[in-house]
Amino acid sequence: MDFLAGCVGGAAGVLVGHPFDTVKVRLQVQSVDKPLYRGTFHCFQTIIRQESMLGLYKGIGSPMMGLAFINAIVFGVQGQAMRLLGRDTPTNQFLAGSAAGAIQCVICSPMELAKTRLQMQGTGEKKSSRKLYKGSLDCIVRIYNREGLRGVNRGMLATFLRETPAFGVYFLTYDVLTRAMGCEADAPYMIPKLLFAGGMAGITCWLSTYPIDVIKSRLQADGVGGVNRYSGIADCARQSVEKEGYMVFTRGLTSTLLRAFPVNATTFATVTLVLMYARGEGAGPKDCEPPPPGHQAQLQAQVSSF
Repeated sequence: MDFLAGCVGGAAGVLVGHPFDTVKVRLQVQSVDKPLYRGTFHCFQTIIRQESMLGLYKGIGSPMMGLAFINAIVFGVQGQAMRLLGRDTPTNQFLAGSAAGAIQCVICSPMELAKTRLQMQGTGEKKSSRKLYKGSLDCIVRIYNREGLRGVNRGMLATFLRETPAFGVYFLTYDVLTRAMGCEADAPYMIPKLLFAGGMAGITCWLSTYPIDVIKSRLQADGVGGVNRYSGIADCARQSVEKEGYMVFTRGLTSTLLRAFPVNATTFATVTLVLMYARGEGAGPKDCEPPPPGHQAQLQAQVSSF
Protein backbone atom coordinates (compact mmCIF):
# COMPACT_ATOMS: atom_id res chain seq x y z
CA MET A 1 0.00 0.00 0.00
CA ASP A 2 2.93 2.34 0.65
CA PHE A 3 4.09 1.78 -2.95
CA LEU A 4 0.59 2.38 -4.36
CA ALA A 5 0.07 5.46 -2.23
CA GLY A 6 3.49 6.74 -3.27
CA CYS A 7 2.69 6.35 -6.96
CA VAL A 8 -0.68 8.12 -6.62
CA GLY A 9 0.76 10.86 -4.44
CA GLY A 10 3.74 11.33 -6.73
CA ALA A 11 1.47 11.60 -9.76
CA ALA A 12 -0.57 14.30 -8.01
CA GLY A 13 2.63 16.15 -7.19
CA VAL A 14 3.76 16.00 -10.83
CA LEU A 15 0.45 17.43 -12.03
CA VAL A 16 0.70 20.35 -9.63
CA GLY A 17 4.40 21.06 -10.06
CA HIS A 18 5.14 20.43 -13.74
CA PRO A 19 4.17 23.92 -15.01
CA PHE A 20 6.66 25.45 -12.56
CA ASP A 21 9.30 22.97 -13.72
CA THR A 22 8.74 23.93 -17.36
CA VAL A 23 9.25 27.59 -16.48
CA LYS A 24 12.36 26.74 -14.46
CA VAL A 25 13.96 24.85 -17.36
CA ARG A 26 13.11 27.55 -19.91
CA LEU A 27 14.72 30.22 -17.72
CA GLN A 28 17.77 28.10 -16.97
CA VAL A 29 18.68 27.39 -20.58
CA GLN A 30 17.60 30.51 -22.46
CA SER A 31 20.28 32.45 -24.31
CA VAL A 32 21.75 35.40 -22.46
CA ASP A 33 22.29 37.24 -25.76
CA LYS A 34 18.67 36.84 -26.91
CA PRO A 35 16.60 36.13 -23.79
CA LEU A 36 13.00 35.15 -24.45
CA TYR A 37 11.75 35.77 -20.92
CA ARG A 38 12.30 38.59 -18.42
CA GLY A 39 11.48 36.48 -15.36
CA THR A 40 9.26 33.80 -13.87
CA PHE A 41 5.90 35.47 -14.34
CA HIS A 42 6.75 36.78 -17.81
CA CYS A 43 7.75 33.23 -18.77
CA PHE A 44 4.41 31.90 -17.54
CA GLN A 45 2.51 34.54 -19.51
CA THR A 46 4.53 34.00 -22.69
CA ILE A 47 4.13 30.22 -22.68
CA ILE A 48 0.36 30.46 -22.11
CA ARG A 49 -0.03 33.14 -24.79
CA GLN A 50 2.08 31.38 -27.44
CA GLU A 51 1.52 27.71 -26.62
CA SER A 52 -1.70 27.68 -24.49
CA MET A 53 -1.93 26.07 -21.06
CA LEU A 54 -0.78 22.79 -22.59
CA GLY A 55 2.62 24.36 -23.19
CA LEU A 56 3.21 24.34 -19.44
CA TYR A 57 2.76 20.56 -19.44
CA LYS A 58 5.26 19.74 -22.16
CA GLY A 59 7.32 16.72 -21.19
CA ILE A 60 4.99 15.58 -18.41
CA GLY A 61 4.83 12.07 -19.86
CA SER A 62 8.46 11.42 -18.93
CA PRO A 63 8.16 11.96 -15.16
CA MET A 64 4.82 10.14 -15.16
CA MET A 65 6.34 7.13 -16.92
CA GLY A 66 9.35 6.96 -14.63
CA LEU A 67 7.46 7.55 -11.41
CA ALA A 68 6.73 3.92 -10.50
CA PHE A 69 10.29 2.79 -11.25
CA ILE A 70 11.82 5.66 -9.30
CA ASN A 71 9.57 5.12 -6.28
CA ALA A 72 10.31 1.39 -6.29
CA ILE A 73 14.06 2.06 -6.31
CA VAL A 74 13.89 4.77 -3.66
CA PHE A 75 11.62 2.85 -1.29
CA GLY A 76 13.75 -0.27 -1.58
CA VAL A 77 17.13 1.43 -1.18
CA GLN A 78 16.03 3.73 1.65
CA GLY A 79 14.34 0.94 3.59
CA GLN A 80 17.29 -1.40 3.24
CA ALA A 81 19.74 1.35 4.15
CA MET A 82 17.79 2.18 7.31
CA ARG A 83 17.74 -1.49 8.29
CA LEU A 84 21.49 -1.76 7.79
CA LEU A 85 22.12 1.43 9.76
CA GLY A 86 19.92 0.10 12.56
CA ARG A 87 18.71 3.29 14.25
CA ASP A 88 16.19 5.94 13.15
CA THR A 89 18.28 9.07 13.70
CA PRO A 90 18.58 12.30 11.68
CA THR A 91 22.09 11.31 10.60
CA ASN A 92 20.94 7.91 9.38
CA GLN A 93 18.03 9.53 7.58
CA PHE A 94 20.55 11.71 5.73
CA LEU A 95 22.73 8.73 4.84
CA ALA A 96 19.80 6.55 3.75
CA GLY A 97 18.36 9.40 1.68
CA SER A 98 21.68 10.05 0.01
CA ALA A 99 21.98 6.37 -0.91
CA ALA A 100 18.46 6.37 -2.37
CA GLY A 101 19.18 9.55 -4.34
CA ALA A 102 22.36 8.10 -5.79
CA ILE A 103 20.81 4.82 -6.93
CA GLN A 104 17.67 6.26 -8.51
CA CYS A 105 19.73 8.44 -10.86
CA VAL A 106 19.78 5.47 -13.27
CA ILE A 107 16.11 6.17 -14.02
CA CYS A 108 15.92 9.83 -13.08
CA SER A 109 18.59 11.13 -15.47
CA PRO A 110 17.17 9.74 -18.76
CA MET A 111 13.68 10.72 -17.60
CA GLU A 112 14.74 14.31 -16.99
CA LEU A 113 16.67 14.37 -20.27
CA ALA A 114 13.46 13.56 -22.17
CA LYS A 115 11.49 16.04 -20.06
CA THR A 116 13.98 18.83 -20.71
CA ARG A 117 14.13 18.20 -24.46
CA LEU A 118 10.32 18.20 -24.70
CA GLN A 119 10.04 21.34 -22.58
CA MET A 120 12.45 23.11 -24.94
CA GLN A 121 10.53 22.22 -28.10
CA GLY A 122 9.27 25.28 -29.92
CA THR A 123 11.66 27.70 -28.23
CA GLY A 124 14.39 27.72 -30.89
CA GLU A 125 14.64 29.81 -33.98
CA LYS A 126 14.49 26.83 -36.32
CA LYS A 127 10.96 25.81 -37.23
CA SER A 128 12.01 22.19 -37.73
CA SER A 129 12.87 21.83 -34.06
CA ARG A 130 9.33 22.51 -32.89
CA LYS A 131 7.97 19.01 -33.35
CA LEU A 132 11.12 16.96 -33.26
CA TYR A 133 9.76 14.59 -30.60
CA LYS A 134 6.25 13.13 -30.42
CA GLY A 135 6.55 12.20 -26.76
CA SER A 136 8.88 11.05 -24.00
CA LEU A 137 9.49 7.54 -25.35
CA ASP A 138 9.99 8.82 -28.88
CA CYS A 139 12.47 11.36 -27.52
CA ILE A 140 14.55 8.70 -25.76
CA VAL A 141 14.50 6.42 -28.82
CA ARG A 142 15.59 9.22 -31.16
CA ILE A 143 18.41 10.28 -28.84
CA TYR A 144 19.57 6.67 -28.56
CA ASN A 145 19.50 6.17 -32.35
CA ARG A 146 21.49 9.35 -32.88
CA GLU A 147 23.92 9.33 -29.94
CA GLY A 148 23.74 5.85 -28.38
CA LEU A 149 23.78 5.17 -24.63
CA ARG A 150 26.08 8.12 -24.04
CA GLY A 151 23.43 10.45 -25.40
CA VAL A 152 20.67 8.87 -23.31
CA ASN A 153 22.84 9.28 -20.20
CA ARG A 154 23.72 12.91 -20.92
CA GLY A 155 23.78 14.78 -17.62
CA MET A 156 24.03 11.59 -15.53
CA LEU A 157 27.00 12.78 -13.46
CA ALA A 158 25.39 16.17 -12.83
CA THR A 159 22.17 14.42 -11.81
CA PHE A 160 24.14 12.21 -9.41
CA LEU A 161 25.89 15.22 -7.88
CA ARG A 162 22.50 16.88 -7.42
CA GLU A 163 20.37 13.97 -6.22
CA THR A 164 22.77 12.43 -3.69
CA PRO A 165 23.07 15.41 -1.32
CA ALA A 166 19.55 16.63 -2.17
CA PHE A 167 17.90 13.47 -0.88
CA GLY A 168 20.10 13.56 2.19
CA VAL A 169 19.17 17.17 2.99
CA TYR A 170 15.50 16.44 2.38
CA PHE A 171 15.44 13.44 4.70
CA LEU A 172 17.40 15.28 7.38
CA THR A 173 15.25 18.44 7.25
CA TYR A 174 11.99 16.54 7.22
CA ASP A 175 13.05 14.33 10.11
CA VAL A 176 14.27 17.25 12.25
CA LEU A 177 11.09 19.28 11.64
CA THR A 178 8.69 16.42 12.34
CA ARG A 179 10.54 15.59 15.57
CA ALA A 180 10.59 19.25 16.66
CA MET A 181 6.86 19.76 16.00
CA GLY A 182 5.81 16.49 17.64
CA CYS A 183 4.12 14.79 14.69
CA GLU A 184 2.87 11.71 16.52
CA ALA A 185 -0.24 9.91 15.28
CA ASP A 186 -2.46 11.31 18.06
CA ALA A 187 -1.01 14.82 18.02
CA PRO A 188 -3.36 17.72 17.22
CA TYR A 189 -3.04 19.20 13.73
CA MET A 190 -0.82 16.32 12.69
CA ILE A 191 -1.55 16.61 8.95
CA PRO A 192 -0.87 20.39 8.72
CA LYS A 193 2.37 19.90 10.63
CA LEU A 194 3.53 17.16 8.28
CA LEU A 195 2.51 19.19 5.24
CA PHE A 196 4.53 22.13 6.53
CA ALA A 197 7.53 19.92 7.29
CA GLY A 198 7.42 18.34 3.83
CA GLY A 199 7.09 21.69 2.06
CA MET A 200 9.94 23.29 3.99
CA ALA A 201 12.11 20.23 3.47
CA GLY A 202 11.55 20.53 -0.27
CA ILE A 203 12.57 24.18 -0.26
CA THR A 204 15.70 23.45 1.79
CA CYS A 205 16.58 20.56 -0.49
CA TRP A 206 16.41 22.69 -3.63
CA LEU A 207 18.40 25.55 -2.09
CA SER A 208 21.19 23.14 -1.18
CA THR A 209 21.77 21.82 -4.72
CA TYR A 210 20.29 24.39 -7.10
CA PRO A 211 23.52 25.50 -8.84
CA ILE A 212 24.25 21.96 -10.05
CA ASP A 213 20.66 21.71 -11.26
CA VAL A 214 21.23 24.70 -13.52
CA ILE A 215 24.29 23.00 -15.00
CA LYS A 216 22.38 19.71 -15.37
CA SER A 217 19.57 21.42 -17.29
CA ARG A 218 22.02 23.18 -19.60
CA LEU A 219 23.92 19.98 -20.34
CA GLN A 220 20.72 18.08 -21.12
CA ALA A 221 19.38 20.87 -23.31
CA ASP A 222 22.71 21.24 -25.11
CA GLY A 223 22.47 20.28 -28.76
CA VAL A 224 18.73 20.92 -29.13
CA GLY A 225 19.42 23.53 -31.82
CA GLY A 226 22.00 21.32 -33.53
CA VAL A 227 25.06 22.84 -31.84
CA ASN A 228 26.82 21.44 -28.76
CA ARG A 229 28.38 24.17 -26.65
CA TYR A 230 29.61 22.31 -23.56
CA SER A 231 32.15 19.52 -23.19
CA GLY A 232 31.23 18.72 -19.59
CA ILE A 233 30.23 20.01 -16.16
CA ALA A 234 33.32 22.17 -15.59
CA ASP A 235 33.17 23.66 -19.09
CA CYS A 236 29.45 24.42 -18.72
CA ALA A 237 30.04 26.14 -15.37
CA ARG A 238 32.98 28.12 -16.73
CA GLN A 239 31.17 29.34 -19.86
CA SER A 240 28.03 30.17 -17.91
CA VAL A 241 29.90 32.26 -15.33
CA GLU A 242 31.99 34.04 -17.99
CA LYS A 243 28.91 35.11 -19.95
CA GLU A 244 26.36 35.69 -17.20
CA GLY A 245 28.19 35.96 -13.89
CA TYR A 246 27.59 33.90 -10.77
CA MET A 247 23.92 34.92 -10.67
CA VAL A 248 23.40 32.42 -13.49
CA PHE A 249 23.14 29.78 -10.78
CA THR A 250 19.91 31.37 -9.55
CA ARG A 251 18.18 31.18 -12.94
CA GLY A 252 14.65 29.82 -12.44
CA LEU A 253 15.04 29.65 -8.64
CA THR A 254 11.84 31.60 -7.98
CA SER A 255 9.80 29.17 -10.05
CA THR A 256 11.45 26.22 -8.33
CA LEU A 257 10.73 27.48 -4.82
CA LEU A 258 7.16 28.41 -5.75
CA ARG A 259 6.74 24.83 -6.92
CA ALA A 260 8.54 23.06 -4.07
CA PHE A 261 6.07 23.71 -1.28
CA PRO A 262 2.74 22.93 -3.01
CA VAL A 263 4.19 19.87 -4.76
CA ASN A 264 5.38 18.41 -1.48
CA ALA A 265 2.13 19.32 0.24
CA THR A 266 0.03 17.79 -2.54
CA THR A 267 2.07 14.61 -2.64
CA PHE A 268 2.00 14.13 1.10
CA ALA A 269 -1.74 14.86 1.43
CA THR A 270 -2.53 12.37 -1.32
CA VAL A 271 -0.33 9.68 0.22
CA THR A 272 -1.93 10.21 3.63
CA LEU A 273 -5.49 10.03 2.30
CA VAL A 274 -4.79 6.90 0.23
CA LEU A 275 -3.29 5.13 3.23
CA MET A 276 -6.05 6.31 5.54
CA TYR A 277 -8.89 5.01 3.39
CA ALA A 278 -7.01 1.84 2.43
CA ARG A 279 -6.67 0.96 6.10
CA GLY A 280 -10.31 1.81 6.80
CA GLU A 281 -9.41 4.65 9.13
CA GLY A 282 -12.19 7.04 8.32
CA ALA A 283 -12.55 8.73 11.69
CA GLY A 284 -10.34 11.62 10.69
CA PRO A 285 -6.79 12.67 9.97
CA LYS A 286 -5.70 12.37 13.61
CA ASP A 287 -6.46 8.65 13.54
CA CYS A 288 -4.25 8.03 10.52
CA GLU A 289 -0.81 6.78 11.42
CA PRO A 290 1.72 9.01 9.61
CA PRO A 291 4.31 7.57 7.29
CA PRO A 292 7.77 7.14 8.83
CA PRO A 293 10.15 10.12 8.83
CA GLY A 294 11.54 10.68 5.37
CA HIS A 295 8.63 8.91 3.61
CA GLN A 296 7.56 12.10 1.87
CA ALA A 297 11.13 12.88 0.92
CA GLN A 298 11.34 9.69 -1.09
CA LEU A 299 8.34 10.64 -3.16
CA GLN A 300 9.17 14.18 -4.17
CA ALA A 301 12.85 14.81 -4.52
CA GLN A 302 13.01 12.91 -7.84
CA VAL A 303 9.81 14.10 -9.70
CA SER A 304 11.38 16.92 -11.43
CA SER A 305 11.67 18.41 -9.30
CA PHE A 306 10.91 19.31 -6.69
